[in-house]
Amino acid sequence: MKTLKDVRIGETCKVARLHGEGAVKRRIMDMGVTKNTEIYVRKVAPLGDPIEITVRGYELSIRKADAEMIEVI
Repeated sequence: MKTLKDVRIGETCKVARLHGEGAVKRRIMDMGVTKNTEIYVRKVAPLGDPIEITVRGYELSIRKADAEMIEVI
């Protein structure tokens, strides 16, 4: 299983599935990260947290823990 945390800078991936429960999953979906959405990884902070992505035409920074809940293909 490949997660968003494993995607390298400059790569584009597609969301396959969201893991997590309740409010955490809802917050990720509210940010526009849903199944079959394309995500471009723009930057990763020096210690790996946060990760800056482009999703649905806007920039978004997410925590490494949240990125681990997003399964990609």
